Amino acid sequence: MPKHSKRFLALLEKVDRNKYYKPEEAIPLLKELATAKFPETVECAIKLNVDPRKADQMVRGTCLLPYGTGKKVKVLVLTPGEGEKEALDAGADYVGFKEYIDKINQGWLDFDVVVTTPEAMKEVSKLGKILGPRGLMPSPKTGTVTKDIGRVVKELKKGRIEFKVDKTGNIHAPIGKVTFSESELIENFYAFLNEVLNARPSGVKGNYIEKITLSTTMGPGLKIDLNYAIEEARRRKT
Repeated sequence: MPKHSKRFLALLEKVDRNKYYKPEEAIPLLKELATAKFPETVECAIKLNVDPRKADQMVRGTCLLPYGTGKKVKVLVLTPGEGEKEALDAGADYVGFKEYIDKINQGWLDFDVVVTTPEAMKEVSKLGKILGPRGLMPSPKTGTVTKDIGRVVKELKKGRIEFKVDKTGNIHAPIGKVTFSESELIENFYAFLNEVLNARPSGVKGNYIEKITLSTTMGPGLKIDLNYAIEEARRRKT
């Protein structure tokens, strides 16, 4: 068992560990529990009933959070000319091709997301050993290999996030900062949950989602009322 600080244990006393909270109850409590000296991130963890070792049960996708994550995202667009102006107009932080490929090979990684075009992937794929382990490799599955560079860059700047199930069947994602309003965090949560529901693989049998937990960077996790959350997410989607 990991040892927790006195601060964490004091916060834990304010949580009913046997309760499954509605998101509308959990979010205000999370804000109350966020006592760190920096704006903590609100994080959502979802345990899925999938076997990630099977190709037909892999879960990954993207979600455009209505209120973003609260984090400024640095976007690098690798394109050999085509789409440069479109990328710059959309707000990309860095736009170019050969010069940035050379910089990356030399160790430069001052960006959060890479966007490129299908035509450029032959060269960009050579960066796989550098970008892949850091989760920075562009991919058609996450929409970062695209001909529609302007739209993708705008979405990334507004708060589009990527999610992917890990080896243990869990998905983790930030859904905002504790400085956001309660309604903003709640809307972000349901937008994310709906995208995870939409990503259900056809090969999954039985319940797709087993557990949802909300927490802050330095605070304890709150178990979420699964049935309520799924029904409410579907209601808000319609």
